[in-house]
Amino acid sequence: MDHHNDATGKKFFFVTILNALITIMEFVGGLVSGSLSLLSDAVHNLQDTISIVISYIAHVIGNKKSNSNKTFGYKRAEILAAFINSSVLIAITILLVIESVKRISQPSEINGSLMMIVAIIGLVANGVSMWILLKDSKNNLNIKATMLHMLSDTVSSVGVVLAAIFVQVFNWYWVDPLITIIVALWIMRESYGVVKETVNILMEAGPDIDLEDVKQTIMEVPGIINVHHGHLWMIDENTIIFDAHINVAGTRKVIDTEDLYDEVGKLLKERFNISHVTLQCECKLGIEEPMIK
Repeated sequence: MDHHNDATGKKFFFVTILNALITIMEFVGGLVSGSLSLLSDAVHNLQDTISIVISYIAHVIGNKKSNSNKTFGYKRAEILAAFINSSVLIAITILLVIESVKRISQPSEINGSLMMIVAIIGLVANGVSMWILLKDSKNNLNIKATMLHMLSDTVSSVGVVLAAIFVQVFNWYWVDPLITIIVALWIMRESYGVVKETVNILMEAGPDIDLEDVKQTIMEVPGIINVHHGHLWMIDENTIIFDAHINVAGTRKVIDTEDLYDEVGKLLKERFNISHVTLQCECKLGIEEPMIK
């Protein structure tokens, strides 16, 4: 394991231990105080702790080298982990919304002081966890999904603190489940974005790149007169694959194709960040065929 992966592993370990402690504290605090928002926050943290372990295992698997059976390596292990974690988070928030709706019609008494103390400790701990993972989440969907769990719990903790204030000052117990609903809806919205992106990758959908632009870029190379049967897809969020058939002018010789392929590869990497290009060189075969077929 290289230095970066070792550092990432330490971050995962620290965040896992921190969230396990928060989960225990909030479960006890929620049961003693009677706060649904504290219990919902504890459920989030429990799922987060599990998701961090899943994310780290996927991170280790994803960095394994390619072999004859997995020629593109194990990069999609992290995509699968991101999909699972975000999907589970959506399911949990739906259950919390259902329970919160029931609580609004039948509010129960809550110990606002205990609720406030536990919520503030949870807020600080969740904020630290989110900050630790923030940098690595920018270029990795798996870590982003985990960081999103941390962010959701940070926002949820803010909501619990606000609910505790209303409970203490005004005895508005109905604010507790209302805050839970608001936070849950926000979490569902954010998680849906990760689920959508991971599903697109698993379905081998292309990134947000216009294939016609790719075609016109390739045809800027002297000697290429048509591009057809093009395919564009992603192995993970950072690895874009492209393959196509190209028609070349009759004046180009087979020996020239290596330079041709190299020039096309550099252009596509520079303009579209396409990292893996496979081209099949032809003269007249398929010259009338479209880019997508």
